[in-house]
Amino acid sequence: MDELTTESRNNGTLVESVMATIRHRIAARVLTPGARLPSIRAFAKSMQVSKSTVVDAYERLAAEGDIRSRPGSGYYAAGPIAPLSLAEIGPRLDRAVDPLWVSRQSLEAGEDVLKPGCGWLPASWMPEGGLRRALRTVARADAATLADYGTPLGLPPLRHLLTRRLAAQGIDASPEQIMLTESDTQAIDLLCRFLLEPGDAVLVDDPCYFNFHALLRAHRVKVVGVPYTPSGPDIELFAQALAEHGPRLYITNSAIHNPTGAILSPVVAHRLLKLADQSGLTIIEDDIFADFEHTPAPRLAAFDGLDRVVYIGSFSKTLSASIRCGFIAAPRRWMEGLTDLKIATSFGNGRLASELVLTLLKDGLYRKHMDLLRARLSRAMAETTNRLRAIGITPWIDQPAGMFLWCSLPEGMDAADIARYALSANIVLAPGNAFSLSQSASRFMRFNVAQSSDERIFRTLEAAMARCD
Repeated sequence: MDELTTESRNNGTLVESVMATIRHRIAARVLTPGARLPSIRAFAKSMQVSKSTVVDAYERLAAEGDIRSRPGSGYYAAGPIAPLSLAEIGPRLDRAVDPLWVSRQSLEAGEDVLKPGCGWLPASWMPEGGLRRALRTVARADAATLADYGTPLGLPPLRHLLTRRLAAQGIDASPEQIMLTESDTQAIDLLCRFLLEPGDAVLVDDPCYFNFHALLRAHRVKVVGVPYTPSGPDIELFAQALAEHGPRLYITNSAIHNPTGAILSPVVAHRLLKLADQSGLTIIEDDIFADFEHTPAPRLAAFDGLDRVVYIGSFSKTLSASIRCGFIAAPRRWMEGLTDLKIATSFGNGRLASELVLTLLKDGLYRKHMDLLRARLSRAMAETTNRLRAIGITPWIDQPAGMFLWCSLPEGMDAADIARYALSANIVLAPGNAFSLSQSASRFMRFNVAQSSDERIFRTLEAAMARCD
């Protein structure tokens, strides 16, 4: 029997079992483009299924373009050759802990998998009733709203509302300086396209949000890490990196840092901006967690007046990851160029998502939802902190705002080993080196307190630590 048959049978029908085995062989390059597949009779025997099952599987694979049928000759693997898929070849537990490790595990996880390492709130914490009401409201909109492209800058009423929200944080941005995007990630990608050339140097915090690493690698730039402290980046090392690498850009979270939960201090903020002005550095301030904070923190964009600082945000963490709506607040002189680039890369803006967010922000639901959410996160933060301390895992900062706890393991333990062990128990953790460019966070781990209420998480952590001790 083929080695994948048993696993595949557990995940679907016999036909799907045969299809999965063929796809695996193609991904592993056992079957290269143009290679002839086993005969129906021979493959049915090796898989211990009927010939009709193999016929159905081959026909479906041919319909989906994975293989090709040659009448009178048989079936052949389609071409051209696809990029080598390590994810298909290697077992899940052997995947490298790289910037995409946590995202892959979390996004691919089934409903039975616990995700204390993921970066979002449980669906049950989101305002489901308000979302349904907003959907019904938008469903009654005119035909253009439901079916037409939005303008490149995005829905004007939402941009006007964002102007007022930003003013409350001390950021002066007119609606013409705000561009709506499909997400926070798209905002960063668009800005990187606008500001960078391959080979440019970009500064990031070490540790920082792992997708910064992945995005910047996609843009083929040189990424330079600067150690992060509880009050912001290490200023002396930041200045040293500026002098040594001449970076074009610095990407950071200021209000609530991901993954550490640290908050930028006013002193460090002013020194950062002074260094940026002296060196011609542009700063992208990613403030996606802004609405989780209890006390307003310094905003680089407020101090700078949107001169060298670009401010971005999103509602995926607070309202719904399915409603893709983010924004950029940028200097006026950039807006025409950004608009042209937006048209070239994504044409118009998604009107439905913008209308949904606008509806939710206008009816007062969002403010009430965030008040309840902050209180709930505070309780979860205290509970998770106590449970982690009880098993020897120490938070880096006491009681940070938001959803993340950045924690250190006992001396000598590797978070990647703990994470792989936990994955075998259907628990996705976030090992520190996924966030660290210098790979200096092997003893650290990020916990999402909103996803950490299940007792199995802590039992598994204890067992993994005992095994690694």
